[in-house]
Amino acid sequence: MLDHLRRYLPVLDWGRQYNRHALSNDLIAAVIVTIMLIPQSLAYALLAGLPPEAGIYASIAPILLYAVFGTSRALAVGPVAVVSLLTASAIGQVAEQGTAGYAVAALTLAMLSGGILVLMGLLRLGFLANVLSHPVIAGFITASGILIAASQLKHILGVEAHGHTLPEIVMSLLSHLDQTNWITLVIGVAATGFLFAVRRYLKRALLAIALPPLLADILTKAGPVLAVVGTTVAVWGLNLDDAGVRIVGEVPQSLPPLTLPSFAPDLIAALIVPALLISIIGFVESVSVAQTLAAKKRQRIDPDQELIGLGAANLGAAFTGGYPVTGGFARSVVNFDAGAETPAAGAFTAVGLAVAAVALTPLVFYLPNATLAATIIVAVLSLVDLTILQKTWAYSRADFAAVAVTILLTLGLGVEIGVASGVLISVLLHLYKTSRPHVAEVGRVPGTEHFRNIHRHDVETDPGLVTLRIDESLYFANARFLEDLVQKRVTEGCAIRNVVLMFSAVNAVDYSALESLEAVNHRLKDMGVGLHLSEVKGPVMDRLKRSHFLDELNGRVFLSQHDAWAALAGSGGGA
Repeated sequence: MLDHLRRYLPVLDWGRQYNRHALSNDLIAAVIVTIMLIPQSLAYALLAGLPPEAGIYASIAPILLYAVFGTSRALAVGPVAVVSLLTASAIGQVAEQGTAGYAVAALTLAMLSGGILVLMGLLRLGFLANVLSHPVIAGFITASGILIAASQLKHILGVEAHGHTLPEIVMSLLSHLDQTNWITLVIGVAATGFLFAVRRYLKRALLAIALPPLLADILTKAGPVLAVVGTTVAVWGLNLDDAGVRIVGEVPQSLPPLTLPSFAPDLIAALIVPALLISIIGFVESVSVAQTLAAKKRQRIDPDQELIGLGAANLGAAFTGGYPVTGGFARSVVNFDAGAETPAAGAFTAVGLAVAAVALTPLVFYLPNATLAATIIVAVLSLVDLTILQKTWAYSRADFAAVAVTILLTLGLGVEIGVASGVLISVLLHLYKTSRPHVAEVGRVPGTEHFRNIHRHDVETDPGLVTLRIDESLYFANARFLEDLVQKRVTEGCAIRNVVLMFSAVNAVDYSALESLEAVNHRLKDMGVGLHLSEVKGPVMDRLKRSHFLDELNGRVFLSQHDAWAALAGSGGGA
C-alpha cells in the first residue's frame, strides 16, 4: 500500500530522507529563485495579457502541488514565456484582453490543461514526450522567442500595437511608430542594456574582485530586481507617469484568491484544442529540463508521474487566480545551480512569493511596463538559436526542412499553428525516415563469422545466395518498400536460389508487414527461390508463431547468419 502511495505521492519518498543539510541548501536555492521570480512572474503575466498579480498567483499554489506530486528534485514550475504566449494567443480569440471574461478564460484554459495532463499521466502516456523531434522543438522555441521579443517592443516604444504573427506585429509597430513615447523608449532601452550587461559580465566582474561565488551568483540573479527598483524609483521620483510612461499600477495586496473556472460548453469547446497543444508543449519542455538536470546527479524522473505533477500544478493555478504553467528552463537551471536538493526548495520559493504578494506589491505601483518588457526580451532571446538551421542543413536535409517549416509557420501563421505543425511534421518525419528503412546486402568477412555491407567492406559473397539485413522494425509504412526491394533484387539475376532476411535489427513486425512477408514468401516460392530468416529476436518470433507464416515459410529460420551461410552458401539448392 505504501509503495502504491509513493508511486503517486513522491513526497513520501524524498520526505523520509529529508535532513538539515538538504534544508539549508533548499532554503538558499529558494531565496535565489524567489528574487528571480518576482519580476519574471509579473513580466510573464504581462505577456499573457493578464494583470501582473496573475503571474505571482500562478507561481504559488502550482509550485506547492508540484512539490507533492512531481518527481524532479530541481524543476521549478510556474509561468514560462512560450506557454504565456500560447495562453495569450488562445484566450485572445474568445475574450477581449482586460475583461473579466479574459481572466476566466485563462482559468479555464489552466483547468483543461491540468485535466488533460492528469489523464495522460493516469493512462501512462509519458512516452508522448518523444512525439516532437528535437530539431522541431528547437525550431518552434526559436520562432516563439522571436515572436515574444517582437510582441514586447510595443511596451519598449510606449505605443499601441497588436498581432499574433510576426508580419502583423511588425506592420502594427510601423504604423504606430510616430506615436513613440521617447521617455518610455529611454527606460526600455536602458533596462534592456542593463539586463544584458548583468547577464553577461556581472558575475565575472564580481568574482574578479574576490567575492564568494554564492554571493556573486545571488547578486547576478538579482539583476532584474535592480532594474525594477531603479526604474520604479525614477518613474516615482520624476513623476514620469504623468509624461505618458505606462506603469503597472495597483496590484492587489493579498494571497492568491480562490477562483472558479468556467464550465460553459462553448468556452470549453473553443479552448480544448489550445489546451491540448499547451499540455504537449509544456510537458515536452518540462520533462526535457527535468531529465537533463536529474542526469547530472544520477537521479531519475518518472515521465508518467511528471504528467500528474504538472497536471496538479495547472489545476492549482486554475483555482487560485493563475493561468497555465509548466517547468521553466531558466528558473530550473538557477534552482539546480543554487544547490536545490529536493522539491521542498520549490515549496520555500512559494512561501517567499506569498510573502511578496502580501507585503511587496505596493512597491511595484510605479514599475514601468517597459522594464517588464525588457525582462521578457532578455530572457527569451537566450532561447533563440538560429544555428539549428545551419547544423541541420549540414547533417540532414529532412531535419533542416522540418526546422525551417516549423519556424516559418510559427512566425507567419502564429504559435498555435506552429505547435500543431511541429507535432505533424515530427510524425511525418518519423514516417518518412522509417518508410524507407536502411536495408544492406551483406557478405561474410573472410575468416570470421561476421557479416557486413558488401558496398562498404571486402567480404565473401555467393552468387546463389542473397542476404538482406533489415535495419528497422517492419510496420505498415515500410512493409511495401521491403516487398518491392526483395522483388527487384531477385529479378536482377537468375542465379539466385536463396534469400535470407537478417532480422538482427528488427524489434517488431506488425500485421501489415506480416502480410508483406507472406506475399514475398509466395512469390519466391513460385520462382523456385527459398526464403529464410536469421537472427530473429524472441519477441518477434513469438509474434510470428501466432500466425501461419512459419508453417508456410519457403525455407528455414536460422539462429545466426553464420548458420545460414554455412547451410546455404555454395549449395546451389533451394529450401
